[in-house]
Amino acid sequence: MKLMSWNVNGIRAIVKKGFPDLVQELGPDVLGLQETKAQDDQVREALFGMEGYELHSSSAIKKGYSGTAVLSKHAPLSVAAGIGVADLDQEGRVLRLEFPSFHFVTVYTPNSSSGLKRLPFRKEWDMAFLAYLNELDQDKPVVCCGDLNVAHSPLDLARPKANYNKTPGYTQDEIDGMTKLQEAGFVDSWRQAHPEEVKYSWWSYRGGAREKNVGWRLDYMLVSERALQHTSHAAIHNEVHGSDHCPVSLDWRS
Repeated sequence: MKLMSWNVNGIRAIVKKGFPDLVQELGPDVLGLQETKAQDDQVREALFGMEGYELHSSSAIKKGYSGTAVLSKHAPLSVAAGIGVADLDQEGRVLRLEFPSFHFVTVYTPNSSSGLKRLPFRKEWDMAFLAYLNELDQDKPVVCCGDLNVAHSPLDLARPKANYNKTPGYTQDEIDGMTKLQEAGFVDSWRQAHPEEVKYSWWSYRGGAREKNVGWRLDYMLVSERALQHTSHAAIHNEVHGSDHCPVSLDWRS
């Protein structure tokens, strides 16, 4: 199975940029989407006619904001939205599909916002999300994919010194949140396979950042450590356009 994740930065916008054809070319079996920026009915309308896939989505209460979805060629055993914490489940940030040998979780981690206004909320989220993944992992292995809104090391962004503890996504609190995920046994599959490589998954729309490759690696495929032997070919598809993020993927074999 090819598992993939993509922050589409608005499902209705990316559909106009050839999203269905891009998905057919990329060929994922299961595709987690983040930042759909649409209600569930709008997501269904935007993706109507995606042959071969069943669609699941989770939208925010606030319209045009956040939201996650999953396109899957395989019928899941169960589907659930949210992490089970009411105060944190208002923004459609998590969607889980259970398959026979693993849980597939797609997540859009809260951005700490300009001036780090939402950093306290982000810290609360990181703790609760870790507890959620740990609980799932006791049942069966987890593949957690999505925009985790953090560059974990200086290799993961073009300008680490200029951004450290100033810019959302590269504060020590956020770095520590990712470190705790990894210490709990959720492996950054791409970094595991490419320990020294520099490759990004997000670029600002400003200043020609993508053309200059002034980017950040914010998108991950995390895998329960005991299930790593089932995975291969972790990839960042930075040749694929359509959003300010590019897709990331890995292969799963049972």
